[in-house]
Amino acid sequence: MLNSPRAIALSVYIIRAFIRIREDHAANAAILKRLAEIDKTLLMHDLALREVYQKLRPLLEPPAPPPKPQIGFHVKEDAVPYSTRRRA
Repeated sequence: MLNSPRAIALSVYIIRAFIRIREDHAANAAILKRLAEIDKTLLMHDLALREVYQKLRPLLEPPAPPPKPQIGFHVKEDAVPYSTRRRA
């Protein structure tokens, strides 16, 4: 029975299935390694883009509104140009 053509065909079929599983496992390991490298690269790019965005954020904000002009006559003096005497 073990030497029958059917048993031999099934043994060859099983061996081929295990070979294919081993090849698929090796391919998956290579793919997982490449994905890990891509993930690391994306994290570095994410940090760089975050820094650029934080530096550009102040430029993206609208400018402050200009000060409103004051109505009327206003004298702007830094200090009093004369001195006052104290009365006794």
